[in-house]
Amino acid sequence: MVSALGVNQAWLFTAVFALGALLAGLGGALQLPREPATLEMDLNTIGAAFVVVVVGGMGSLPGAYVAALLIAEIKAVCIWLGVVQIFGIDVSFSKLTLMVDFLVMAAVLVWRPWGLFGRAQAPSRYVGMQEEPLRRAGNLYLAGAAVLALVLAALPVLTAGSPYTLVLMIDLLIAALFAASLHFIMGPAGMHSFGHAAYFGLGAYGAALLARSLGLPMELTLVVAPLVAALGAFVYGWFAVRLSGVYLAMLTLAFAQITWAITYQWDSFTGGSNGLTGVWPSAWLSDKRAYYWLTLVLVSAGVWWLRRVLYSPFGYTLRAGRDSVLRADAIGIDVKRMQWAAFVIAGAVAGLAGALFAFSKGSISPETLSVGKSVDGLVMVLLGGIQTLAGPVVGAVTFTWLHDTVARNTDYWRAMLGAIILILVLLFPQGIAGSIKQLAERFRAPKEEKKAVDAKLEEVKA
Repeated sequence: MVSALGVNQAWLFTAVFALGALLAGLGGALQLPREPATLEMDLNTIGAAFVVVVVGGMGSLPGAYVAALLIAEIKAVCIWLGVVQIFGIDVSFSKLTLMVDFLVMAAVLVWRPWGLFGRAQAPSRYVGMQEEPLRRAGNLYLAGAAVLALVLAALPVLTAGSPYTLVLMIDLLIAALFAASLHFIMGPAGMHSFGHAAYFGLGAYGAALLARSLGLPMELTLVVAPLVAALGAFVYGWFAVRLSGVYLAMLTLAFAQITWAITYQWDSFTGGSNGLTGVWPSAWLSDKRAYYWLTLVLVSAGVWWLRRVLYSPFGYTLRAGRDSVLRADAIGIDVKRMQWAAFVIAGAVAGLAGALFAFSKGSISPETLSVGKSVDGLVMVLLGGIQTLAGPVVGAVTFTWLHDTVARNTDYWRAMLGAIILILVLLFPQGIAGSIKQLAERFRAPKEEKKAVDAKLEEVKA
């Protein structure tokens, strides 16, 4: 409608983006006398900015000012209080400054999902399909998957002279499982999560603590650790599925940051900022080849299970709720319950990836729960393509391989990696796997049309 009035939307959006970038740059310049410029400024600042906007209410400038003032005052009070003794227990309020803004955001979103000064979102009345229904794998796809499985199984033999290749391949497989679990709730369920690293980290720390503190064997921890992550997803998901859109995404980020802050500061239990060391696999898995084969089996089973769930009745109801909440409710589908179950499933799979990661590295740190890990997962899913089931696997392999290769061979690897990802996004707007699928469908369409025409001609002749 705006275009019909003669407004150039491209220039309008560009101008708004440029104005926002100008204000962000001004804020960064004003902050320099207080804090030095560091490489962590981006994630720290974007997190705080999201919190202020969401707490104040989307689209409300007065709300943003009030939210910024409220959070700053609460942080100042926490610092002023310091350590306070409550019922004989020392409570360090100063340590709460790491997560107090996310605690405020979580409390506001649970109480008033649209923020302090925002407006409630009306339920979407769109009832059409957002994406084409998922197709079952064809013979060519199955044959390719079988060949790939054989190559991966034989890889330790083929790369006997390059031990680092197995280390990299284990990282690729774990990243693929993590990305597949995130895609499960982002694609078919339509719920965007900015804090999926929480479940990866819960699985990793669960495995490390079970092995170190309780002395459980690795085989048992690989069973229990995903259950720990699933329990976290069970609790967080109960609140998250009651929201939608950016508010749901920000609540997942809040929960992830709260989990990270607790892990970072609980020195006596989680090791604090130093993390936990000495988390090694069982003796029969001490050889990298054996651990690689175990990782390959578990990752393949995890990805296969997620795919199997999506083609089950549960998967169909999950996509129905994504495409139209009102229509799904009208036919008796409990959308929130389905989404809650999806959170638990995705959390368990991410927890398995975290447990495998902990044993592969021999140690674990709070970085596995950080915003950066969640952002990496989002990049993997979007780089591969959210419309295809193979997308997260392709994106994870591409991103992890690029990260490793560029970091080992380039001094300014962060800038180089960002530039390469930007080029890939511009070349493949639907993701790598999504663009390949789109190209294949273009070649397939004329053949299908020709078959349909031939069938009609045969009917006419008959």
